[in-house]
Amino acid sequence: MPSTTGGFTATDDTVADAGDGVIISYHGTEPENALIPGHTTESGGVKVIAALFRGLVSYDPIDASPRNEVAESIETTDSTRFVVTLRPGWTFHDGSPVTARSFVDAWNYTAYGPHRMQAASFLSHIEGFDEVNAADATVRELSGLEVIDDHTFVVTLSAPFSEFPVTLGCSAFFPLPAMFFADREAYEAHPIGNGAFQFVSREPEKYILLRRYDGYAGAEKPHVGGVEFRIYASLEDAYHDVMADKLDYLDVTPFWALTDNRYLRDLPNRTHDRTYLGIQTISFPLYDSRYADPRLRQAISMAIDRVTLIDRIFQGHQVPADGLVPPAVSGRAENQGGELCSYSPVRAKELFDACDFTGEIELTSNVDSPNQPWMEEVCASVTATLGVPCRFVPIPTLGEFRRRLNAQEIVALFRSGWIADYPSIENFLSPMFRTGASDNVGKYSNPEVDALLSAADRAPTSAQAWDLYQQAERLILQDMPTIPIWYQSTLSAWSTRMRNVQPNPFRELDLFSVTVAGPDTTTD
Repeated sequence: MPSTTGGFTATDDTVADAGDGVIISYHGTEPENALIPGHTTESGGVKVIAALFRGLVSYDPIDASPRNEVAESIETTDSTRFVVTLRPGWTFHDGSPVTARSFVDAWNYTAYGPHRMQAASFLSHIEGFDEVNAADATVRELSGLEVIDDHTFVVTLSAPFSEFPVTLGCSAFFPLPAMFFADREAYEAHPIGNGAFQFVSREPEKYILLRRYDGYAGAEKPHVGGVEFRIYASLEDAYHDVMADKLDYLDVTPFWALTDNRYLRDLPNRTHDRTYLGIQTISFPLYDSRYADPRLRQAISMAIDRVTLIDRIFQGHQVPADGLVPPAVSGRAENQGGELCSYSPVRAKELFDACDFTGEIELTSNVDSPNQPWMEEVCASVTATLGVPCRFVPIPTLGEFRRRLNAQEIVALFRSGWIADYPSIENFLSPMFRTGASDNVGKYSNPEVDALLSAADRAPTSAQAWDLYQQAERLILQDMPTIPIWYQSTLSAWSTRMRNVQPNPFRELDLFSVTVAGPDTTTD
C-alpha cells in the first residue's frame, strides 16, 4: 500500500471510498477467523467486530457498567426467563431491519455444534444448549429462544443466572443480518453489521478499512469518518510509526518502552496508562500431590513482594492485586485476599516450614511474550523469603505451553491470568474455579465453592448474587489454587493529531469520543 501523510495508509481509491470525514489508523493484528461475531474470540478480531456491531447491551467506556443499547428493556422476575424488547429504528448496513429474529437466528447458528463456532460456550446458559451444541447435533434451534414479534423475544435459561443481562454486550450475542444465512461466503467477503462503522475493504495481513455508518441508530455518534485497522507483525514497528505520526493509535506499547520512562520522551503528552479488566496470576497444578497443602500455596503467595516486582520490571505501571477480581468489574469487593495477597515474609516462612514440601520450586511460562523477567523476579522473592531454591523454566511458544497444560504435563507453578469477556465478577470466578470448568486447567475443586457459585447464579438480584460470588472468592483465596499478582494495566499511545482519546476497560479505543485536530492545531 502506498503511503500518504496524515496517519493513514491506503490507495487513493480506498480513501475516496471511505466516505466523508477523517480516517484514523488503529494498530491491529490479523484476525484469526472471518469477521463473524460468534466465531471471533481473539483481540485482533474482537476490536473490529466491536466497531462493526452493536449488541443488546454496551459497556460504559470509563467504568464498564452495562447499559441497554439495541435493547429497550430486558425484564425478568426469576433470573431464568428474560423478555427482551428491542428499540425501533436499528438497521444493518445493507438497510435491512434489526429484528428479534436477527438475534435468535444468530444465537442458534453460533450454538449449533457442527458449525464449530469458537464463542458457542457463551450461550451455554440457554435452555437446550447441550442438545444443540453436540458435535453430531440434529437439533438446530435452542429450545430456550422464542420470537414473539419483530421487536420482542424470550430467552429461557436452563437454570437461574442473575448476571445474564451483563453478558449480553459480549460479541457472541450480537445479531446477524438475513444475508449471512442466505450466503455466508458473501458475508465473509463483505461483513455487514449494525454498528457505527461499516465495512469498506480489506487486504489480509495489511489492513481492514471501515467507514462511518450514517444510518447508525445508537444515541452516541462517532466524530471520525472511519477507521483503518492496520495490521502489524511487529509491535516495535507500530511503536515507531506512532512516534512518527504514521499511525494514529497504538493500544499497547512494547515492554521496553517503560524502561527509564522512555515513552515519556518518545511520546510527550501522547500516552495513557489505565488498569483494564484483566489480572495476571500464577496457578498450581493441583493434579500434582506436592501442592496439596493449602498452607504451602498461601506461603508462596505471601512470599511474593508484588510492589517491588512491579517497580523493578514495570516501572510502577501495574497495580498489585488484592483479590481475583479487578477494579471496574461489577460485583467486585476490595481487599478480598487481605494478608494472603500481601508481602508477609514472616508469616510466609512460618507456613512454609510447617509444610512437608521438599526440593526446589519451579515456575514456568511461554517466552514468546515477555513473561520471563517478571517470573524470575517472583522466583527471587520466593527464594529470599522462604530460603528454598526457585527457578524459571521457559517454554518456547504459547501453543506448546497451552498444549502441555491441557495434557497435564506441567508440574511447575504456571503463569495463568484472565481478561474479562464481560464486566462481571462471575466471569472471573466460574470459568477458572468451578469444578470441571473449561479454563480450570489446574484442576482445582471445592464443593463449597461450587455451591456458592451455583447459589450466586440463581440469586434473584444482582446485589444478592454479588454477595455470594464474593463469599466464593474469599473461600477460593483461602485455598489459593491461583496466586493473584497484579491487575493488568495498558499504556496506549497516539499521534499528535488525536484528541479526546479514551481507552476503554477492554483495552480498546473508544471510537465514539475520539476526535482529530485540524491541520493547523499543535499538541499541548
